[in-house]
Amino acid sequence: MTQLVWFRNDLRIADNPALTAACATGEPVRACFLITPGQWQEHDWSAARVRFVLEHANALARELAKLGVPLSFLHAHRFADSLNVLDDFCRQHEITQVHLNEEYGINERRRDKQAKDRLAELGIPVNKYRDQTVAPVGRILTQQNEPYSVFTPFSRRWRQWIEETRPTVYPAPAAIAPAVTPEQTAPLPAPFSEAPEPLVATGENAAHDQLEQFVAGRAASYKDNRDFPAVDGTSQLSPYLANGVLSGRQCLTAARQSGSSGEGVETWINEIAWRDFYIHILYHYPRVSMNRAFKADTEALQWNKPGENFEAWKEGRTGIPIVDAAMRQLKATGWMHNRLRMITAMFLTKNLFVDWRLGEAWFMQNLVDGFLASNNGGWQWSASTGTDAAPYFRVFNPVTQSERFDPQGEFIRRWVPELAKLDSKRIHEPGRKGGVIPKGYPRPIVDLKESRKEAIARFQALKDD
Repeated sequence: MTQLVWFRNDLRIADNPALTAACATGEPVRACFLITPGQWQEHDWSAARVRFVLEHANALARELAKLGVPLSFLHAHRFADSLNVLDDFCRQHEITQVHLNEEYGINERRRDKQAKDRLAELGIPVNKYRDQTVAPVGRILTQQNEPYSVFTPFSRRWRQWIEETRPTVYPAPAAIAPAVTPEQTAPLPAPFSEAPEPLVATGENAAHDQLEQFVAGRAASYKDNRDFPAVDGTSQLSPYLANGVLSGRQCLTAARQSGSSGEGVETWINEIAWRDFYIHILYHYPRVSMNRAFKADTEALQWNKPGENFEAWKEGRTGIPIVDAAMRQLKATGWMHNRLRMITAMFLTKNLFVDWRLGEAWFMQNLVDGFLASNNGGWQWSASTGTDAAPYFRVFNPVTQSERFDPQGEFIRRWVPELAKLDSKRIHEPGRKGGVIPKGYPRPIVDLKESRKEAIARFQALKDD
């Protein structure tokens, strides 16, 4: 009578509903993690993310071993191939029940449905748990029992649900058997060698250390500092959250139990609500994970051919310093500051008028925290095609944004050394008023004012049709 925990986007021991339920049965527990490189490639996983996931899966295996739970690494090229692999594993180890935490992308939901049907043929029930959000998906609904499509009313209901329910976290289970020896766990292949150096330390304990340090320190000034990329004002928890090393519940609980209060902490809690909202959208509107716009009418937009302008954007040579600095940060580290994600996304979709789907894919191909729900939600917000989208006539001016959020040009100097000697006024727009652009740095590839007017006209024409 052996229970199986199928780990996926939940690489942690604490606050893991599936693991807690399996260990509570009093029966032996095994665990598995499926390595599906073909599927990861199809989903645009970056080398940085693959490295992060594999290193954390290894760390998870070591911690589970202490509990007497062996973790086996199973190999299947794509989701479709994983069914036979999982079937064979369950037969081999006489599995009687499977426990898993749900995922909400359309391919993941189809995989889980197929796996449930296949295992049912063996008489093995699959127990599913809602884990990715603080408020379980499907719980936050309008008075008409419909899903929300606008963030503000969703967040009000979300906070009300939190006050009424007082969600708690599951403690890490105690050991249920003697420690597992290394030879009882299948070996895990080495991470990608070409990935950037890790942005954050590996392991569940490191994630909790980072969370505690943020809540005890920078969280108080989060509202004031979060938009300045040269300042260490963000939590740096997104890689852990995106890959399930931390849960949203743990973050919310830490914030509420810290004793900290004020606008900084409340602003950060609002970001947890945004994460829940985008997962809620992914669940209720599966088309957004099928390469389609949330606002169906925007599918009629005629985007420019990507061409050389798209390549310049990807490589950080647009001639717009804050955009170039951000894109170079992304390429080098696998991460980008959130304010810069909005600036670069809006520049691509509004000034260059390149399809948001290309930008969304490029971010996923580079981000260590490339999480479908949040990445898609952010891109569609910037492109004015999604829920709560910025109105089509709101187009960030990247130069103005740069002057406001990197006033001394510190961030630009760090990532665009060609401009390091410019003063804090010229560095945001080197060619301003006929100024000489430093050798080796390109002229702007687009006129910001004219391209803004053109983008607004295209959206207005769509609205008028």
